Amino acid sequence: MHDIFRSPNVFLLAVCAAALAAGTGCWLAGSVDAARLIWLMGPLPVLAALVVSIAGALRRREAGVDILAALAIVFALVLDERLTAAVIALMLASGRALEDYARARARSEMTALLSHAPREAIRSDAGKWTPVALDHVVPGDRLLVRHGEVVPVDGTLSGAAELDESTLTGESRSRPCVSGEAVRSGAVNAGSPFEMIASATAADSTFSAIVRMVESAQRARSPAARLADRYALGFLACTLLVAGAAWIASGEAVRALAVLVVATPCPLILAVPVAIVSGMSRCARRGVLIKDGGALEQLAVARTLFFDKTGTLTAGHARLVAIETGPADTPERVLRVAASLAQASGHVISDALTCEARARELALSAPQDVRETPGAGVMGTVDGRKVVIGSFAFVCATAPAAAWSERLLRRVAYEGTSAVFVGEDGVMTGAIQMADRIRTDTPRALRLLRREGVTRIEMLTGDRADVAETVGAILQVDAVHAGQTPADKLRAIEEARRTGPVMMVGDGVNDAPALATADVGIAMGAQGAAASSEAADVVLLVDRLDRLAEARRVAQRTRRIAIESVYVGMGLSLAAMGFAAAGMLPPLAGAVLQEFIDVAAIANALRALRVPRAGSGSLAPAAAAQLRREHARLEPVIEQIRQLADDMPGLPATAVKARLGDLGDLLTQQLIPHERNDDAQVYPQLAPLLGGDDPLASMSTMHREIIRVTRTLSHMAADMPAGDPDTEWLQEIQRLLYGLHAIVRLHCEQEDELFHALADSA
Repeated sequence: MHDIFRSPNVFLLAVCAAALAAGTGCWLAGSVDAARLIWLMGPLPVLAALVVSIAGALRRREAGVDILAALAIVFALVLDERLTAAVIALMLASGRALEDYARARARSEMTALLSHAPREAIRSDAGKWTPVALDHVVPGDRLLVRHGEVVPVDGTLSGAAELDESTLTGESRSRPCVSGEAVRSGAVNAGSPFEMIASATAADSTFSAIVRMVESAQRARSPAARLADRYALGFLACTLLVAGAAWIASGEAVRALAVLVVATPCPLILAVPVAIVSGMSRCARRGVLIKDGGALEQLAVARTLFFDKTGTLTAGHARLVAIETGPADTPERVLRVAASLAQASGHVISDALTCEARARELALSAPQDVRETPGAGVMGTVDGRKVVIGSFAFVCATAPAAAWSERLLRRVAYEGTSAVFVGEDGVMTGAIQMADRIRTDTPRALRLLRREGVTRIEMLTGDRADVAETVGAILQVDAVHAGQTPADKLRAIEEARRTGPVMMVGDGVNDAPALATADVGIAMGAQGAAASSEAADVVLLVDRLDRLAEARRVAQRTRRIAIESVYVGMGLSLAAMGFAAAGMLPPLAGAVLQEFIDVAAIANALRALRVPRAGSGSLAPAAAAQLRREHARLEPVIEQIRQLADDMPGLPATAVKARLGDLGDLLTQQLIPHERNDDAQVYPQLAPLLGGDDPLASMSTMHREIIRVTRTLSHMAADMPAGDPDTEWLQEIQRLLYGLHAIVRLHCEQEDELFHALADSA
């Protein structure tokens, strides 16, 4: 913001103020001739600046909206109204300086991105750390990032690190990163120095792409700004007509001067661009980069929205759904063995297994003699046992199919998921069901978008129809288009554009053509491909889909404020013109009044920097993460509930009683204390953030139902007869187990969504 003081308009303001003050002092001292001479020192440099501005606008074939201001100064000098000319010059210079300040204030978040750009990197050369120009860094270079420095290029960590990604994502917090994790350029080292391996050049890195987008956004002019120019041109003609008519009707040239003074269309030429840039800056602060004002305006009015599925509506990577094992094994042991071997594989499924095992705090062993068959699976030795993980056919080559495998394969086909089978020493010991789950924030994002005026939501995906339709049904989208090629997506967008503006959200390279064709292309830039980010008009720098609803709300409010500023400012100017034409407003008073109109219009436009938010507070991010980790620790318990229900038909009565007793102990020691702690400790902290007398009443009701079912199961286990129980007894236990599994699973999903939303409400 200190650059504002180096603005030429601030210099002109200082000259005009000094000339007006010195001239007034001379006039009060009785030196009228000296005062009249000094008063000329203000208008002349302002008039010269106006001539340059008008000439530049005409060369660009734009409306010369400064013509009225220049005519007012010239006319005042011709009529020998030097004091009036000096005041007009002061008002005009102050208006321009105020515009510079408003633009700087509005662009502050985007400008911060540019000033944040790294200039050099510290590279290891022949065992020494040497500063080098950023352009000299190539993939494979080992780099050092010291505390407080910016990550220069995209790369992979060689050790643990603490990174502040607020400039990239709008998230004002640091996060811990582990060795081997990918890092993006632009993040700041908030912890100890760390080393990293470059994976891209500076030009191809994340931050360079963001800088290019920001620079483009700052150069672009929005349709509203261009529309303002057209209005200003008409206003110019209207003003000249009114001024001429007032002069002819009254015979007083001073009335024409008064009309010109109050008619300078500053509310029009200042308020619209300030409001648009304010809205763009507000979005940038929340991790949503809008490349130009035109995209902001289209985002505000478009009512049809297309989504890609994978990586947009869904997480884009596999997550553990369930673990199937034989009756003599446990899900945790199978996962630990599979994840231990998966550490040696770079496949995305292997990464998901190891991440899930670490989230559950399982101790992994180092695999040996690892051999990977691309597209099929991995085999090796873990803790002295021959382990194989991969597809059903791959594992069956060394381990016969287990009795439960057919049932799992059917479930996988029905649900559109995948499974990693596990074999140990020639025995199929388990399988891990994986799925690309719907993102935690997706349902909330779609609800908010509909609330913000989006009337139709459709899904475009290259996935098969059964999987796509399942996701579409869950999310209640209006239409599902499966098996789509990039060309198919393009045709769908073009067809929809015939009925109005269209938005498209995607994250992959194959989405780039559709993003470029849509009226507003929106890329998931946090994890998405560079091609989609470059083709899009809007880039979500933070990996949260619900920020799109927030950006639309900002866009709608910005557009409304811009239009308000125009109508109110122009209305005041027209009213002032009427009084001036009637001889009720002299030029000097008109100049002062026009300044108040300018200030009011710009102040109103700056309201776009602030957007009222729902809710009265937010959940600390660390607290939200801790609550989600507690749910992750409950996953083995939840899986055992379903596992026992699945196994019951093939178990003898004594085994049912024993396993039901063990499960009861587990529920009593882990699940029930968790639910009671939520009621006693967690919910009282969340309730004030949501508002209302008892906003979490329905969630507490689910706690009571979980406790009731758990106690019922304990009583039935205790009362189970020593002999074989009847079939109805076993069926009732199985029904309760399946019901408990569904309730707990649903309840955890609801709480995760709630934590996710509250952690973003700051």
